[in-house]
Amino acid sequence: MPVTPEQQAEIDALRSAPRQTLRAVSEGMESHLYTAYPVLDHGFVRVIDYMGDDAAICQAARVSYGKGTKSVQNDEGLIRYLMRHWHSTPFEMCEIKLHVKLPVFVARQWIRHRTANVNEYSARYSILDREFYIPAPEHLAAQSVVNNQGRGEALTGDEAARVLDILKSDANRAYDHYESMISEDGQQGLARELARMNLPANIYTQWYWKVDLHNLFHFLRLRADSHAQYEIRVYAEEICKIVADWVPFAYRAFEDYRMGGETLSAAALDCVRRMLKGETVTQENSGMSAREWRELQEVLG
Repeated sequence: MPVTPEQQAEIDALRSAPRQTLRAVSEGMESHLYTAYPVLDHGFVRVIDYMGDDAAICQAARVSYGKGTKSVQNDEGLIRYLMRHWHSTPFEMCEIKLHVKLPVFVARQWIRHRTANVNEYSARYSILDREFYIPAPEHLAAQSVVNNQGRGEALTGDEAARVLDILKSDANRAYDHYESMISEDGQQGLARELARMNLPANIYTQWYWKVDLHNLFHFLRLRADSHAQYEIRVYAEEICKIVADWVPFAYRAFEDYRMGGETLSAAALDCVRRMLKGETVTQENSGMSAREWRELQEVLG
């Protein structure tokens, strides 16, 4: 189950005891606070705490840039200006702390985003639950023949059944051995810190992950992208929904300039200018490599 009865009791207790505060409050985020949103088959994402809102971004920007922002007429316009011109520190004034339950192999991707604070469930101290990520049939895909780190067509029929059986049986067999090693018929078993090395990468772990908004946007730009691995993308998409309610002005600017925008190289921009003047531009006279040219064509549709 995504949330244990003990965790649900803690969530219910926290949500039933609101407190008066003088700190900045985002009404959109308050509706999400502590709620566990299911992800994959046993995972979840929930907000434990947060700091700041759209106004905090503007407050920091006006302190930092002074007269340089006086021509901006409203907070949303200022935030869009900051996002458009790649300012970072005003967005760092907002922070979020998430409790995430996720498969270990997803955690190993996630942890590559190093500009965050992380505290993970300790399998040296505690015993991991018998919970494994098993892909739904539609996400059980073959290796892509054009992308070494991507997926191709979904497996079907006997092959899909064979793979699912291997995933389930191997995971349970490894956990059976894990249990037997840490408790040998009432005798003192193998140390937990050693026994855990036999567990598969699809077992679930949990952590608290605290990050500022600037670095969270970088995470979301990469992991909520359609090219990201499905298993981490669904976590990023769930976080996107939360952030959209937390800092709506900043999130809309992020969608426009980062998720929906494109960055062109000097050579690519020169090609676009020549095209607008009516010049016939080809890969041969563009000054770009074949791959760069292909990517520009994809951007231009």
